[in-house]
This record gives sequence, C-alpha cells and structure tokens, in this order.
Amino acid sequence: MTAKLILSMDGLVLKEFPLDKERITIGRKPGNDIRIDNLAVSGNHAVIVTLLNDSFLEDLNSTNGTMVNGKPIQKHFLQNGDVIEIGKYKLKYVNEQATPGIHGDFEKTMVLNRPPSGVRPVPRPAGAEFASPSTSWSAPPRPQAQADKALPPAAIQVLTGPNAGRELEISKTLTTVGKAGVQVAVITKRPHGYFLTHVEGEQHPVVNGRSIGTHPQQLHDHDIIELAGVKLEFFFKS
Repeated sequence: MTAKLILSMDGLVLKEFPLDKERITIGRKPGNDIRIDNLAVSGNHAVIVTLLNDSFLEDLNSTNGTMVNGKPIQKHFLQNGDVIEIGKYKLKYVNEQATPGIHGDFEKTMVLNRPPSGVRPVPRPAGAEFASPSTSWSAPPRPQAQADKALPPAAIQVLTGPNAGRELEISKTLTTVGKAGVQVAVITKRPHGYFLTHVEGEQHPVVNGRSIGTHPQQLHDHDIIELAGVKLEFFFKS
C-alpha cells in the first residue's frame, strides 16, 4: 500500500495524493505536486521526501509556517495518522507500513553530544559540531533481495572536524548523517547501488565539488561528500 495524503478543509475531503515518488512538493505556485491555491500558502511551501516506507516533511521557510498535529515544525518524520496543517487546509498522512516509533530515535541521534565510552573527547572548533556516523539512525533491517546481496559492502569515513577518522559501514537500508537544524541527508542502500538524498537544510549536499540538488545521487567508490561543513569519503570495502 502506497502512503498517501488526504487533503481537507473544514472537515470536507477535497482530494487524495499518493506519495508515489521520492519528492513531493506542496505550494501555491503551478508546478507543485500538491497545489493549494490560497494566499495563506507560500509559492513553495513544503516538501515531503519519501524513502522506502518512511516520509520526511520539511517546511521550506514558508511565510505562515507548517504545523503537524497542532505544533509548528521545521522538519518532521511523519507517522501514520499525522495531520499536516497549512493555512486552513489539512493533509492527513496515511501509511500503515511506516516504521513505528522512529521519530524520537531520529531526533535524538542526529547530533553527537558525547563520545562513546573509551573514546577521549576531542576539542570542537566553533560551528564544527556534526553527527557522528556511529550515532546515525538506520531503518530496521528488511528482507534482502538477491540483487541487493550482490552489492559490495560500503562505508563512510569522516575526513574533517572533531570526528575525523570515524568510520561507519553502510549495512542498513537507510543511514542518516548530518546536523539536525542545519543539514541532513540520507544514504539509501538499494538493489542497484547506494544513493545520497537531501532531506533538510537550505544548502544541498555536495559530492566531488558539485551540489546534488533535489534528486538522489548515486555514490561511487571514493566519492567525497560535503555536508554540514564536514567532508566524508564514501568507499567500497574489499
């Protein structure tokens, strides 16, 4: 069952929108996937990024803001039954396959607050705080397709900043890296490769000196990723 949004106003259902692609835009301007022609809605108001069975909502610095379940948000990991409010309109998120209870884990593991046991603290330069790969959130494992097994194992290593030298094997379906509130991206393990997707932040991640934009970027051996002011190297493990 594909996740969907149910658009309503004053209790009247207006339309349903399946989340059948990775990036769904919401706004007043023509060209948005979900167009709401109302002055309370910004031209480019919000975006929903869907990866496998889970969806992220991000407000795009809209004039009047975005709310979920009555609370203003900048970004939000959507759970089945969440109600997005944009002006007088409501969008109910329906996804019975969404990972339950993942929101809290996602929020609290994005930024490394203290080093793991046995690791000496490293002084942090101003503005250099970054999510350690060891604390990144990964989705629960799923049954692996035969093609998925053919993928070579991969990892990322932090090259700069206070966590330089740390390494994380990309063994789960989703691995989130970055700094909450600044810049967040997700590395997705797919049957035909590893892909980097922008989730949060005004600036998009950079791979080998070029911005990946809004679309998923396939990663290759020894690609250099720049994210939240930190450089990481993606590589295949022999």
